[in-house]
Amino acid sequence: MKGLSLSIGLYNALFWRAVTGSLLGLALMLLTRQRWPGGRVLRLHMLRGTVVALMASLFFWGIMRLPLAESIALSFIAPLIALYLAALLLKERVGRRAVGASLLGLVGVAVIVSARMSGGYDLDALLGAGAVLFSAVLFAWNLILQRQQAQLASPIEVAFFQHLVMLGAFVAVAVAPTGLWPVFPPATSWFLIGLAAILAFTSLVALAWAYARAEAQYLIPVEYSAFIWAAIVGWLAFGERVTLTTVVGAVLIVAGCLIAARARPAETPQVEPSVA
Repeated sequence: MKGLSLSIGLYNALFWRAVTGSLLGLALMLLTRQRWPGGRVLRLHMLRGTVVALMASLFFWGIMRLPLAESIALSFIAPLIALYLAALLLKERVGRRAVGASLLGLVGVAVIVSARMSGGYDLDALLGAGAVLFSAVLFAWNLILQRQQAQLASPIEVAFFQHLVMLGAFVAVAVAPTGLWPVFPPATSWFLIGLAAILAFTSLVALAWAYARAEAQYLIPVEYSAFIWAAIVGWLAFGERVTLTTVVGAVLIVAGCLIAARARPAETPQVEPSVA
């Protein structure tokens, strides 16, 4: 998605990935004879899809301006934010240990952002970091919605409607007087568009299946391996170097998340990658 966004533009990358993912989801819905959801579930699909559309737009706008590993590290703050959203929306209790874990995570964010503000001040990169952090807030809300959605719909249905609603949101943006309109991409971009759609759809289905069969406290530590993969892919594809401050910040954020998970394992928010 970073390569596509840089080559054909963010809006086009998101729009055509949503088109491809929706077609893939429709085919799987028909092949597996999935039932059309009722009104309550459909409203939940529409809400989550809209949240994810904005979340993905902000996240991918941010990674166009930041190294992949740094963006992923900042996004790790989402589970800590989800603790407070769960308290607000689901009336769950946040314990003192979870509050301390949140403060530790915020220190990690401060370490990463401070590196952007010191020395060579780069406003564009700082705006990118802000976009990723705002995306993490929406991702935290997405985690709460996912917890409700997973109990009401199959993994294929969840993935299909997320792509379909996102497509509807991007079409609405094009219809509105924004000046944005999808441009048919060159033939050389279709492989990456198809690959991005397949990866996004498959990860949504796989994670929905996994969280139905294992407790979040066992799965969340595995999710944080995303930092390693982001660092490797960023280095191979874009020649990005991982700074010491990024590693330190990521360790502090992950430590905070794991402390919060141990403090309240039964109520720990589920995590999925920021594929949106």
